[in-house]
Amino acid sequence: MSKEMSITEKFTALFDGIEECYEEEQMQKIEEMNEMVNEMNKEEFGSIFKRELYEKIDDMIEEKKLSVENVILLLKHVGYCKMLKYFYEFVNDYSSLNDRFQEMIIEEEEKKEEKNERLLVDLCECFTLLNFHILSDELTPICVPCLLKVALKKEENEETQKEVEMALLCLSCIDDGTKIEQKLYLNEITEIIKYHQEHQNLTRLAYRSAWMFLTIGFFSDESLEELITNELHFAREARREIEELKRNVDWKRKKVGKETEVKEVLFIKRWISVIWEFLYSNTLWNEECEGLIDCIVKLFLASRDNHKDILNGCLGLLRNASEKRNMEIDAFVKKGVIDLFLEQMKQSTLDDEIMWKCLYFFFNISWRLKEKKDDEKEKEERKELKRKIFERFEEEGYDDFITCFHGVISFRKNIYRELSGNISDYFVNV
Repeated sequence: MSKEMSITEKFTALFDGIEECYEEEQMQKIEEMNEMVNEMNKEEFGSIFKRELYEKIDDMIEEKKLSVENVILLLKHVGYCKMLKYFYEFVNDYSSLNDRFQEMIIEEEEKKEEKNERLLVDLCECFTLLNFHILSDELTPICVPCLLKVALKKEENEETQKEVEMALLCLSCIDDGTKIEQKLYLNEITEIIKYHQEHQNLTRLAYRSAWMFLTIGFFSDESLEELITNELHFAREARREIEELKRNVDWKRKKVGKETEVKEVLFIKRWISVIWEFLYSNTLWNEECEGLIDCIVKLFLASRDNHKDILNGCLGLLRNASEKRNMEIDAFVKKGVIDLFLEQMKQSTLDDEIMWKCLYFFFNISWRLKEKKDDEKEKEERKELKRKIFERFEEEGYDDFITCFHGVISFRKNIYRELSGNISDYFVNV
């Protein structure tokens, strides 16, 4: 009895025979391959889509054995699935196909007559989806306006929604190291977000992608702070999206075998990455930010049994928030963040990244509570806050934990090298 072929073997067999087909038959085979891509898990996906495959595709284009249109049909879908399934490790840097796409984008943009706008959009989408890295200074002023033009479409039909979703997803792939001038994007992306808040015209993925693109700009442009925090209400919107997603997840259900994660969990992971960008750059604090902290705590509590990636993501967000001077420490007490980290310390091991995040969090809290206040009222409020935290530390045996870990951790190795080696830096003195 012959063994059934695996999905990767089926995909490879189809691809290997594609250059012998006519263009229409090639298109049919690519549509079959795209269906297989939908079913692949991370390991299967990574075993297929390697640099060697892209070099082969580039050779087939050069030898006219595969049309650019059919390459786009395959690679746009591959890139979409990569992002949809959160396969961020997969990249296409430094392949000859990568160079070909860059040249084609520039060549199409420079045409004075008969410019193929659809081809230009397709090329920009393929390039950004498959690379997920910094755009060059030459490509940025081409790709960003091109994709935003598509994203601004407001027709209420499924086809337009898909086009808009794809364009915004591609924009969200641009690395935060890319320098993008405000005139290339700010008015357009602000309009897109505001229009959705009024009319709910974007898909869930498109809305998250719009925010990711804007916060990428925020990473290197502090002037966006007021717009993002108080005008577009990022913290409020992120909290609402996560709470809606969280309601549709069975948090007690364990993942079995090859089963892929449900889309709501993947969307939550995406929002965690957007919130990270926001917390890293934002220096404003309002009640909506406090509500976001509360949302993160509740997400952590929901995810801790069966979703370690989300649990780690939540701890990372809270640890990051503890570094920000604008984030009020009193909010960490009221929302249970202090208790959450104390509880995690009891369950962590020396080799656990969670332990590092816990130590980093308490180092930040201790450091910030040592800041001097000139105003008498602020001094009294700070003294009372220190007393509350100190009492919680005493109840939970925090001193023993810190002393124990400090005695055996090498602060010069691995992730711990970023932490202070001075034990007094982890204590709060009343």
